[in-house]
Amino acid sequence: MTSIIKVNTIQDAGGNALLTSNGSGTITTNNIGGQNTPAFSTYINANQTLTDNTDTKANYDTEAYDTDSAYDVSNKRFTVPSGEGGKYFFYARGRFYNNSDHTSQFVIAIRKNNSEIAKRYIYSGGTTTKIFNSVYYYSYDISCNVVLSASDYIEVFVKADDVSGNTVEYQGGTVHSEFSGYKLIGV
Repeated sequence: MTSIIKVNTIQDAGGNALLTSNGSGTITTNNIGGQNTPAFSTYINANQTLTDNTDTKANYDTEAYDTDSAYDVSNKRFTVPSGEGGKYFFYARGRFYNNSDHTSQFVIAIRKNNSEIAKRYIYSGGTTTKIFNSVYYYSYDISCNVVLSASDYIEVFVKADDVSGNTVEYQGGTVHSEFSGYKLIGV
């Protein structure tokens, strides 16, 4: 024997909607821990020239999405909205490039309230080096989990140290760059 219950909304005792159906099979959850939000994804619109051996905030200036308007494009940072403290996952990827194969060191760091919480070093000539039209590319990615409170903020910083002082750029575009994050549920 099969039973069928048909409803558009399931509410708690206070009348708050927990589950809502649109009648076409799409269900929206509210306040029951079923959504990984706030969530955002950004990328760098145009190449960013880096000053040699200087920590520089990565110019993730274009949003792909931002569920809670928590990513500030002008400051290039995600700020935890009021009431949304908890555990978060963050991911950043990008690509440095210059036109020489001198010994270089590249650094990517994720910062919480301007203090490093994750850092990765990349050295020229390693397995990440790709050569195309006499330009040397160094790709990386980094991720971390972190506990955040309301008003905490997360940013990405990069640094390029080219021993010959060559200009290094941080490549833009959706294929080469991304900074994203979301609130974890169930942990």
